[in-house]
Amino acid sequence: MSISIKSRDEIDLMRRVGRIVHQTLATCAAAAKPGMTTAELDQLALETWSRAGAEGLFKNYPTYQPGKGFPGNTCISVNDEVVHGIPGPRKLNTGDIVSIDCGLRLGGWCGDSAITIAIGEPSAEAAKLIRVAYETLQLAISLIRPGRRWSDIAKPMQHHVESNGFSCVREFVGHGIGRRMHEEPKVPNFFSRELERSGDFYLQKGMTLAVEPMVIIGKPDVVVLEDGWTVLSKDSTSAAHVEHTIAVTADGCEVLTDGS
Repeated sequence: MSISIKSRDEIDLMRRVGRIVHQTLATCAAAAKPGMTTAELDQLALETWSRAGAEGLFKNYPTYQPGKGFPGNTCISVNDEVVHGIPGPRKLNTGDIVSIDCGLRLGGWCGDSAITIAIGEPSAEAAKLIRVAYETLQLAISLIRPGRRWSDIAKPMQHHVESNGFSCVREFVGHGIGRRMHEEPKVPNFFSRELERSGDFYLQKGMTLAVEPMVIIGKPDVVVLEDGWTVLSKDSTSAAHVEHTIAVTADGCEVLTDGS
């Protein structure tokens, strides 16, 4: 496994694009309301990062599959859509849970982050789901430091999700990030024998990772729609997806997509 190590200057460049990712998501969160379509939210995101000089990473991804690339500028997933929801004419309703995933490039460096919000007042269960997803991401951030194995972070993440009665998605994981959106290593939010056998790694200063817990109210199983992208919970229960781009430092980590 070849994992790219970034210099201090390179991490600072990633923070520049991370600020635009944060600004874009904050703008979308503030604008989202009942009656707004996911296509309108997607267009707002595009306009926001374009004014800042950034380039979107999701449109037509992956480029090596002409005609099969992702059709949106952002991924917008609603309720039982876990990840990779395609923006379109769907109108948001009060009580909906909406995940917005944004990946950008600026000056050759990438940033990737996702938020989950509720439209209006969520149900108690939905509010707990969103809270637990953010708590799980924050738990990972608090545990990241050089010398620690990723499995020592994935296990507590999984425990926190499951101890709250929810499930961790297993088909999709986080990833390294830098000059490309997807780099080594794979960064799961759960522990597995595969991780133990061949996917585990030790954190090192200069690693940059996109950590992204995906949490489902019901069982962890998912299905992909015929569009080839939209991932749904198999039991139709709601999901939350949150993500930050994170740099490992000498004594912990820095979040590069928190707007700081």
